[in-house]
Amino acid sequence: MVRVTAGIGFTQIVGWGTTYLMPSVLGRHIQSELGISAQTVFLGITVMSAAGAICAPRVGRFVDKRGARTVMTVGSAIYGLALAALSQTQGLASYFACWATIGLASGLALSTPSSIALVQIAGPRARQAISVLTIIAGFASSIFWPITGALDAAVGWRHTLLIFAALHLAACLPIHFLVLPRRPPVHPTNTSAAAASAGIQPEHHSRVYRLLSISLTAGAFVFTGVQLQMIEMLRGLGHSPASALLLASLIGPAQVGTRIFELLFGHRYTIMKSAVFGSAMLPVGLGLALLAGNLFPAALIAILAYGLSNGLKAVQRFTLPLALFGRAQFGLYAGRLALPQGIVSAAAPPVMAAVLSQFGTSAALSLALVMATISLAAMILLARRAPTA
Repeated sequence: MVRVTAGIGFTQIVGWGTTYLMPSVLGRHIQSELGISAQTVFLGITVMSAAGAICAPRVGRFVDKRGARTVMTVGSAIYGLALAALSQTQGLASYFACWATIGLASGLALSTPSSIALVQIAGPRARQAISVLTIIAGFASSIFWPITGALDAAVGWRHTLLIFAALHLAACLPIHFLVLPRRPPVHPTNTSAAAASAGIQPEHHSRVYRLLSISLTAGAFVFTGVQLQMIEMLRGLGHSPASALLLASLIGPAQVGTRIFELLFGHRYTIMKSAVFGSAMLPVGLGLALLAGNLFPAALIAILAYGLSNGLKAVQRFTLPLALFGRAQFGLYAGRLALPQGIVSAAAPPVMAAVLSQFGTSAALSLALVMATISLAAMILLARRAPTA
């Protein structure tokens, strides 16, 4: 299991670093050379998220039945081709077509299939394995932003993308092919037994799924919408540029620290208790930012609460379906849950940016607070349905 976790961890860092995180460094050069706005450059991430979300349910069902090796290997090949094509793009149509293809590759080789693969291989230790994977993936920005910046300075953005394409083809593709098993390990497929272990009767599956989907999707809106605008929001609350940057930089350590705590001590409490706590921290942090966010101590607590909640949600978006529905149906439910989350994640950044520019920081935070409260309410209702999960 260590070999699989390390291998997938490496490919996840590469996957996030060469796609989702890449425009933060290369975006200004792409904008200048293609003659497009900064908003249009980052709209590529929206296209990527939407494309990945659309294919997620089918990918989940496929991995459930046949394992992740074929899917993730093909995903790495498509990543390589798409990034190579992006390096040669000359206009808007080809730019978005490349991002749509990158989204397809992400649906095949990024977070959802990788987590399903770990669950299949780790068995009873799946919760710990997913926690380790989220910790590893949390270092993607720390690793790839400096690498991308250095490559850009040395060879330019087009050749940087070619190097990234080669990395997927020469490293990630063989890792997926060699470390993942040909077929998923056999697990009991008795749905009733799997549900009973979480205290859920089969007739309640639909309601449990809806509550979980609402909670995770509303939370995804906050996390993807707020994080990209965090520095601007902090400045809108009255903090200096230096203070805003310092506060925003604490999100990453808070996320990773929470995931490490979950890994070390998660066996002492249920996943559902952790999920309710993490969901509660999000509106607490946002509410505090609204009330007294111009004060540094209040903003610090708000940022730490936000990072804690985000760190837990990254783990729970996979461990909760596992606990509620069992390993036999994990891929099915993980894929179905990824669809609304992906679509909302695609829509949230431009929506939040528009609210922030048109109505100001208070309105943007208020919208985020409403969505966070919806996420918490759905999680509390879910906890009443499955208190032992």
